[in-house]
Amino acid sequence: MKKPIIELTEAEWTIIKAVWAAEPCSAPDIQEKLRSKTAWTYSTVRTLMDRMVAKGLLSAGKVRHLTLFRSAVTREQAQRSELLYALKHAFNGALTPMVQCLLDTGEVSARELAQLEALIKARKKSASANPRDTHPD
Repeated sequence: MKKPIIELTEAEWTIIKAVWAAEPCSAPDIQEKLRSKTAWTYSTVRTLMDRMVAKGLLSAGKVRHLTLFRSAVTREQAQRSELLYALKHAFNGALTPMVQCLLDTGEVSARELAQLEALIKARKKSASANPRDTHPD
């Protein structure tokens, strides 16, 4: 089964990161947490969070007179979806140019390069043990 595509706006990223750090949480909690960063009012935060519930990004439940929000997607799901979106749209699905672009930023440490090499080595080992069917072009 194909994983659902998760698309977050910049504002939704701001909200969901705050929710991940404090869940379960209320809209006033998030508004207070983001006050210095965004200057958003309570109504702005609450509207964004309600829309995120409608999109399936957050879940909401009532405890007495308080609505508590939780994330409905994990950080990993959101990151993967964002990355795959960039791969598809900015690089036409070509992984090598995307990785080259990231490496060319100069922000990659020797430790990160070693981790990448280990991931590639493990993937090669896995691929040789379980070869996939190839489809001719």
